[in-house]
Amino acid sequence: MSVTVENVQNALKSVIDPNTGKDLISTRSVKNIKVDDGQVTLDVILAYPAKSQIDLIRKLVISCLRELPGVKNVSANVTMSIVAHSVQRGVSLLPNIKNIIAISSGKGGVGKSTTAVNLALALAAEGATVGMLDADIYGPSQPMMLGITGRPESIKENTIEPMEGHGIQAISIGFLIDPDSPMVWRGPMVTSALEQLLRQTNWRDLDYLIVDMPPGTGDIQLTLSQKVPVTGAVIVTTPQDIALLDARKGLKMFEKVGIPIIGIVENMSTYVCPNCNHEEHIFGQDGGKKMCEEYGVDFLGSLPLNLSIRLQADSGRPTVVEDPDGAISGIYKGIARKIAIQVAEMSKDMSSKFPTIVVQNT
Repeated sequence: MSVTVENVQNALKSVIDPNTGKDLISTRSVKNIKVDDGQVTLDVILAYPAKSQIDLIRKLVISCLRELPGVKNVSANVTMSIVAHSVQRGVSLLPNIKNIIAISSGKGGVGKSTTAVNLALALAAEGATVGMLDADIYGPSQPMMLGITGRPESIKENTIEPMEGHGIQAISIGFLIDPDSPMVWRGPMVTSALEQLLRQTNWRDLDYLIVDMPPGTGDIQLTLSQKVPVTGAVIVTTPQDIALLDARKGLKMFEKVGIPIIGIVENMSTYVCPNCNHEEHIFGQDGGKKMCEEYGVDFLGSLPLNLSIRLQADSGRPTVVEDPDGAISGIYKGIARKIAIQVAEMSKDMSSKFPTIVVQNT
């Protein structure tokens, strides 16, 4: 019995991507199926960074197709292709940046910046090209967390080159000022500075730009949300009621300006005593999950209150870099993968598909 392309397609309907929970045919991940005298070749193109998942998915495909009668050999090439997705209405995409993800919190002190840098590093570890924009003008922390020192260069007029740390591109007002200098600026100056950092940095072909947003929901955050082309937002909170109160305001702000909420990350969800292994929910329990149920958004994951996270971030080697195979890094990587998959399932940006129409008087 000879195998056909249709046989291969039908068989692959049973191969479920363990990360998306969907089969490879319905997600249109399978391309270029060829069958020649029992030799089957095909491409599987994943829409999210999945360097650590490629071998697993290749084995699933090969194992499935080898069961087909008439199949002698299977060659499956699994790759990744990350594309640009649509942003809020009235805002254009930026050149060399496919997707901008805002990491936000309604209040300070919930570990937003630490979460942002680890998520950025987790996406980079899976093969994505990632940038970090430290949007916290009053309290920039990414230079320390990424272990970057020095000043950015300006090769071309009116542009600056991003700094680099642990494989990701980064820009922050912290690279341009003395560490001890307070930023005594009013809102319009801060907004202007942030737009310059975003638009005048020579970003190099980013799949994702992670924006570490300043805490709060005031004029600065609202202006940024209206002017920066954001693909989606992630809300970081703790289970504590007072943190959730402010996190709700942040969520509502993004909704008002038409930015999709990718999901909620609950930080400092539990503490395990290193001496006796007693677990305590210091800031409350399941607050983030309840908020997700209330607003119909995804719960992306929870992170423990752990001394190592703070020590590693303060040393310039965040957890995903310092302990890449550890349990906490695994949580960050799982959350990052969920974010990337959510983005991949959003509407694609179609502006490049249509020609620009110019009307002239003749």
